[in-house]
Amino acid sequence: MKSLEPIEVFKALSNEARLQILEWLKDPKAYFGPQEGVDLIDVGVCVSQITAKLNMTQSTTSQYLSVLQRAGLIHATRIGKWTYYKRDEEAIQAIATYIRKDL
Repeated sequence: MKSLEPIEVFKALSNEARLQILEWLKDPKAYFGPQEGVDLIDVGVCVSQITAKLNMTQSTTSQYLSVLQRAGLIHATRIGKWTYYKRDEEAIQAIATYIRKDL
């Protein structure tokens, strides 16, 4: 499995809001508005948009994103003072393969 720790992945997936974030990031154009100068698909979604959509505090959103990032399910890109997040599709495929073959 692509350097993913299954337990960390399953812990990250065991929260409804974190699952929701992954779903939204699968098709960001369907769930988030355009971002000035930053492509939703290529770069990712700004943490402020994710925070607004979750209707949670910025600190809670950041904590959820950190859990997903530590599990290897998303990538963060910093541009200026903003951080953008996108799914790691290769990692998600790796965990799917692990579930299919090893569980």
